Amino acid sequence: MSEALLNKLKQVKLAVFDVDGVLTDGKLNFLADGSEVKNFNTLDGLGIKLLAQAGIQTAIITGRRSPQVELRAEALGIDYLYQGREDKLTALKELWQDTGLKADQTAYIGDDLPDLAAIRAVAFGATVNGGHQFVATHADWCTSRTAGNGAGREFCETILAGQGKLEALYSEYL
Repeated sequence: MSEALLNKLKQVKLAVFDVDGVLTDGKLNFLADGSEVKNFNTLDGLGIKLLAQAGIQTAIITGRRSPQVELRAEALGIDYLYQGREDKLTALKELWQDTGLKADQTAYIGDDLPDLAAIRAVAFGATVNGGHQFVATHADWCTSRTAGNGAGREFCETILAGQGKLEALYSEYL
């Protein structure tokens, strides 16, 4: 990891996640009654909990509205949830107002064009392996894991490693 990237990670106090294409594999599954099914990965969930243990606030900004996302956010203790927000940068600016935090204290992970402005606006802008290539050219970092398969966990652990907190969190499980 470069020195410049480490310096960005050390300042992070807020980690923001897109949902579809980051915390899920991006596929939209609908049942016959029109209800939606989302699959979340437990690896990502524990990563988010590790961020909270380290004192890093968490947020979700997603373009779609889904009761499944609300349930998942509640189960993980996500601090802020913004659903139905196509303009991710505007939502991110509202989040900064709500938290009192700033761009240089924020990490964001997204996968597609609606996430691009937010990725470019933060200290540590990340994308997922398999996300849109144009987004990857503007991100600070890209996961090796794919969306819905631990990419969120990798993002969390990269932040924690950059802050020198990951090993201590791991040791609690020994």
